[in-house]
Amino acid sequence: MIYQKGMTAILIAALAGCSVAEDQSEASSPELSSPERDVFERRYTAPDPADHALTPRSADQAYARIALNCINRQYPNKISHVLSSAADVAEPVKLTPVFYGCFDWHSAVHGHWLLTRLWGQDLVPEMDEEIAAALAANFTTEKIAGEIGYFKGADRAAFERPYGVAWFLQLTTELREIAAGDGGKAEQAKEWLARLEPLETVIVGNIKQWLPKLAYPIRLGTHNQSAFAFGLFLDWAEHSGDSEMTSLVRQKALKFHREDRNCPMAYEPSGEDFLSPCLMEADLMRRVMDESEYATWLSDFLPDIPTDGSDDWLAVGIVNDPTDGKLVHLDGLNLSRAWALEGIAAGLPVDDPRRASLLASARLHGNSGEESVRTPHYSGSHWLASFATYWRTRRGIGANASIPGS
Repeated sequence: MIYQKGMTAILIAALAGCSVAEDQSEASSPELSSPERDVFERRYTAPDPADHALTPRSADQAYARIALNCINRQYPNKISHVLSSAADVAEPVKLTPVFYGCFDWHSAVHGHWLLTRLWGQDLVPEMDEEIAAALAANFTTEKIAGEIGYFKGADRAAFERPYGVAWFLQLTTELREIAAGDGGKAEQAKEWLARLEPLETVIVGNIKQWLPKLAYPIRLGTHNQSAFAFGLFLDWAEHSGDSEMTSLVRQKALKFHREDRNCPMAYEPSGEDFLSPCLMEADLMRRVMDESEYATWLSDFLPDIPTDGSDDWLAVGIVNDPTDGKLVHLDGLNLSRAWALEGIAAGLPVDDPRRASLLASARLHGNSGEESVRTPHYSGSHWLASFATYWRTRRGIGANASIPGS
């Protein structure tokens, strides 16, 4: 498919500026007076898919629209920011010029990943030009230099570690896969990847310094969990050909988890989880064991997986208040459980009797999670679309896995 660069250039130009009259009008409003704020936030904010008055659209279109609506939406914003002096006090767009939207850095990163994924997989062709323009407006050398400068600041080696940096590596993995193809999209992906690679180098260097020092696994259901991040690190290393990263993560995974037994699924979920400690560990271990060893390990680790094809052996997480930014994590848990369950099934022999129940529960959790993405509440919608897209597009499974379509 030949990519229409001319149209993209027109869109980028439109997104890069506005008229004098508009500028004066915006300057009169304190909320919109910052000249640093991107034009998407001011004029081209995409409509919320929860607005049912809009023309019905596919799930992929709705998820792309959510990401377009937030990657340049600066406020509300929650930053995890070390201040070394008064000079470090600044609005998010000045601190991290690419990934400042979607409430926090990591959500901005996987919002960009979502758009890249859908664009690269040709899943929303009618939105290709719009998505490419949005990505091009942010993937500039100048803005990426600002991100690098931030990461190199004092006491920031642990910034967004491990969750956010894992998603960043997923973004560059996506671009690397697209760049390996043919046509205009491949050429565009190569250009964006080349600009992001210096930031990737800094992030990978920080991870490699951290991994040998990590003495214990981080068994949480939120951002600091090590198993989820390790899985994405390994997927990145495979696609980038980084054997050192593969070796570091594999050794840690086996050291931390090879002897694990009877993971307490009855204790899950915790009230603010969006990642299952048990299921994400199992999804990680399929990446570092051969099929036979993994099947045996799983029998000891999760001995109660049924063999009757039932889907109700693992209760779906419940959210009682979708406006609460912490409680809504459980909607994300349902989606991440879905992809982990499919990943676990993918690591087993095709005739393993546990596969049917794993896949049935995955569908139950995934469908429940996708319902939650329709919420009009920004506390959930700004990130749940990425989780839904990761599951829908089977990002972590791999082309060689024999998993029926969800």
